[in-house]
Amino acid sequence: MLAIIGGSGLSKLSSLDVERREVVRTPYGEPSGAFLFGRIGGQEVVFLARHGYGHTIPPHKVNYRANMWALKNLGVDGVVSVASAGGIRADMLPGTLATPDQILDYTSGRDATYFDGDTKVVHVDFTEPYCPVLRQRLLAAAQAAGEIMIDGAVYAATQGPRLESAAEINRLERDGADVVGMTGMPEAVLARELEMPYAAIVVIANYAAGRGDSKHGITMDVIEQTLQHAMGRVKTVLQHFLTVNP
Repeated sequence: MLAIIGGSGLSKLSSLDVERREVVRTPYGEPSGAFLFGRIGGQEVVFLARHGYGHTIPPHKVNYRANMWALKNLGVDGVVSVASAGGIRADMLPGTLATPDQILDYTSGRDATYFDGDTKVVHVDFTEPYCPVLRQRLLAAAQAAGEIMIDGAVYAATQGPRLESAAEINRLERDGADVVGMTGMPEAVLARELEMPYAAIVVIANYAAGRGDSKHGITMDVIEQTLQHAMGRVKTVLQHFLTVNP
């Protein structure tokens, strides 16, 4: 069973024929909300709104450990994350879809592991943060849907909830980042610790600070308009992902 985690702009999945809702208790506290079970194209799917169904949970307060633990215990064997981001690289224009292949982590103070030293020390390989098989399936689904999706990007995960300064974006660019968001970590590494394949669709919602029309500031209204349009395309890609690539 596949899981889809919806971020900003995707708090529900209209194509999901919901069969049941389930509230899950975990050793790590409360997940972001109830899990919605249903089918798309005959394939069983579970959906979770990362920020809660009223979009009330900021990125630094999301209980990533509870979310991922619950998905694993519900029998999920693959996770697709949908997240918005700011575009740093020149071709990462607002409205662009991408599936990243690498991560830089600038978050702090988040519960980022299940291996807190209670038992033995565990070191998890994270050379490739995103599952290559799921990434290729997403790219194939985008092609089948007639959508352009950029293959590969370095995702910089920042703490939030504030947006970055222009100088911080300059630093991220020097570090090799292509896009910047706030929810990619520790979600990706927790999935790896739980041995759940994980990939992401990133929607470029705006130029990062100091770039393009964000040179002197970022307007939230513009971000919302971009996401509203782009998430319709994301849903189309997901439908192809779940039907063309069973």
